[in-house]
Amino acid sequence: MEVDNEIRLLLRFYKDVPEKTDLLLDKFKHFAQIKDDNYHIKVSGNHVWLHIIGVQKKYYSPHLHLELETPTENQTHIRGLFGPDPVLWSFFMFLHFIVAGVFLIFLGILYSDYVLKNALTTDFLVLTLMFIAWFLLYFIARQIRHNGNDQMKELEVLFEKIIAS
Repeated sequence: MEVDNEIRLLLRFYKDVPEKTDLLLDKFKHFAQIKDDNYHIKVSGNHVWLHIIGVQKKYYSPHLHLELETPTENQTHIRGLFGPDPVLWSFFMFLHFIVAGVFLIFLGILYSDYVLKNALTTDFLVLTLMFIAWFLLYFIARQIRHNGNDQMKELEVLFEKIIAS
């Protein structure tokens, strides 16, 4: 999976496996019971989460969320989603809301200053800085995804290994 040419920050994939969903879930549950110092697997219903733990875990370490669906009796459709650590994701969303809030507030202040014929320099400066901050957050997120690329491939290999077992 080539991630550098993608615009999306969250990478998705789909896979059809010619096995029953219950059998695949049992494979994941069995692997989850094996204590591994590098990976943590959580199974809940038809959802599976694969996390990197221990010394390999970095702030940019991704996790893999799998949703297993049953289109036919002997086939499973797997929807995979690579995502950042939930704490990092929450932090980035918090920063986006702050930037958006400041942008909207200064947009209102700009309108007020325009109507009152006050100086607009500060308002335009803050709006420009917020616009630049949005792009900066996007490029930082792309760099974090790029840093976690090897670990994404590692999780994908683990996923394929569990399915093949």
